[in-house]
Amino acid sequence: MFFNNTLSSFLVTLNLNLVYMKIALASPPYPRSITDGLLWVEKLAKEAAEQQAEIICFPETYLPGYPGMGASPADSAPEKMQRTLNNVCKIAAENGIAIIIPMDWYHNGVFLNVVQVVSNKGDLLGYQTKNQLDPTEDEIWTAGTTRRIFEVNGLKFGITICHEGFRYPESVRWAAMNGAHIVFHPYCTGSDVEGSQLTEWGHKDNPYYEKAQMMRAIENTIYFASSNYAFKYPDAASALIAPDGNCIAWQPYGQPGVLVADVDPAKATGLLGKRFKAGLYY
Repeated sequence: MFFNNTLSSFLVTLNLNLVYMKIALASPPYPRSITDGLLWVEKLAKEAAEQQAEIICFPETYLPGYPGMGASPADSAPEKMQRTLNNVCKIAAENGIAIIIPMDWYHNGVFLNVVQVVSNKGDLLGYQTKNQLDPTEDEIWTAGTTRRIFEVNGLKFGITICHEGFRYPESVRWAAMNGAHIVFHPYCTGSDVEGSQLTEWGHKDNPYYEKAQMMRAIENTIYFASSNYAFKYPDAASALIAPDGNCIAWQPYGQPGVLVADVDPAKATGLLGKRFKAGLYY
């Protein structure tokens, strides 16, 4: 009887491990420097790995930091960004966790807003460009033109960056139609200088951002995972949204840290996303 119970418990545990995956969303403070940013990447990646997370996502252009908030243009020099990425790869390998790290990046002399994806062994899996820039960003970066699907330990995902995830739902629909279980959404909205003190996630008086997060999930039947800076006055929180549009978990406003939660790829069917009839509109 003891053997049967033990075997049953083992099989249940094995099944859960095959079905669920822990993902992590980082909410670091705005970096004082690239060195400071890397310290936070290491700290939060380690904390996430200790909680058995298999992948962690950081906010938009976390290295060297979103423009106009303290980061110098010189920090984005190609050689600095390459060294910085090398350090992130080392952190990923040392902690055995995949890292989604948003950065400034140069490709063939073109300045881009990208999100690099690093495996848990420290290997580069590629990057996603920001293709729909905010109008205020037209003089900063060049918009990208392609989208791609990534995969880590069987979890297929797309990436949409800030403005395009909030105002261009097509960027998320594309990922759902191409087999993504989840779309990671690094973004930057808020301030350490002034703003409103939010207290309740999704409150009707909050800025619209959290409602948009819910819609990106429910209109595609996939998970949507948003990562924001831990600003003193954030306009929205880091949060994981389920395929039915419910908020699974969110990071308390203004509190640096890492949010770890389970996703079940079997629930991310992409049903509504895949039913989209593009020919009716394009």
